[in-house]
Amino acid sequence: MSEREVDGFMRTERTCRVATVGADGTPHVMPLWFVWHDRSVWLSSIVKSQRWADLTRDPHVAVVVDAGTEFHELRGVEVRGEVEQVGDVPRTSRIDPELVEPERLMASKYSRSGEFVPDGRHAWLRVRPSKLVSWDFRKSAAPRTS
Repeated sequence: MSEREVDGFMRTERTCRVATVGADGTPHVMPLWFVWHDRSVWLSSIVKSQRWADLTRDPHVAVVVDAGTEFHELRGVEVRGEVEQVGDVPRTSRIDPELVEPERLMASKYSRSGEFVPDGRHAWLRVRPSKLVSWDFRKSAAPRTS
């Protein structure tokens, strides 16, 4: 995908899969809602989760967002990088200029009220890609028919 196609895809898709490494070296992969802002993946994660514990110990992460049902429809983006905690942990209602846009995007994407309300259980993680890979099988040759 082009950079513009990646941006459009990442803005509209709703669920990513976040892969971390546990203390014993085993992978841990969980779905999570996300927003794409400033060419970064923003995750609002429960701070008392396996994901948070893993990323606090080792900030390396892989995030995959994909779509499609049939093989020739598959498309997606993989982002690899390190997470950084942004804002207070857990998130409070204190205004944080760095979080204004990610929270606005999160609210408009997922909240029925259109408002982002900190719940005292989540905090923000930002993944700036050190590597970004995308694919779009829809651009391949048309599917074969019998």
